[in-house]
Amino acid sequence: MSEHKGQVVGYVRVSAADQNEARQLKALGAVDRLFSEKVSGKSADDRAQLQEMLAYVREGDKVLVQSPDRLARSTTDLLALVEKLKSKGVALEFVDNPALNTDTPQGEFMLTVLAAIAQLERKTIRERQAEGIAIAKRKGVYDRAPKLTAEQIEEARQRVSADVPKTKVARDLGVSRQTLYAALTGSGKYAGV
Repeated sequence: MSEHKGQVVGYVRVSAADQNEARQLKALGAVDRLFSEKVSGKSADDRAQLQEMLAYVREGDKVLVQSPDRLARSTTDLLALVEKLKSKGVALEFVDNPALNTDTPQGEFMLTVLAAIAQLERKTIRERQAEGIAIAKRKGVYDRAPKLTAEQIEEARQRVSADVPKTKVARDLGVSRQTLYAALTGSGKYAGV
């Protein structure tokens, strides 16, 4: 492992407010600066402490994280974060999985393999989605069904006739104003309803 010349920055994340980050803190050991997050299921952009850490780190720093799943929820997100840190000259070390550390040739190789797998996965998903859409179109079932039933449309017409604002009617029915207008005028998917 190469020597870093900057700060050792720790990042911990627990999924719920009632969870304790003590296990992660123990795994990281001594750090110069710690960023701790209690949040679940959010993208990297929505995690304030992660964004603050990314803004804080400088060339020569090393970020310590217990494991990849504490840093990112998907391979794609993980690779984007690794690239962001790498572009700043910041090393990334996973305490529980040193094979992915960015300051070793083996870690660089493993991350390259992960990137290739993620790219293949994205392409495969797009191909399957396109195939599914093509099959559905051939069967004539690709269009979405109208969101409003005939009864709901009749109720909406009565409420609009009673001077209830269309915005309120749409909100009460759980649809957009555009959907309500299409239903009231019998256009688009609502033709003949």
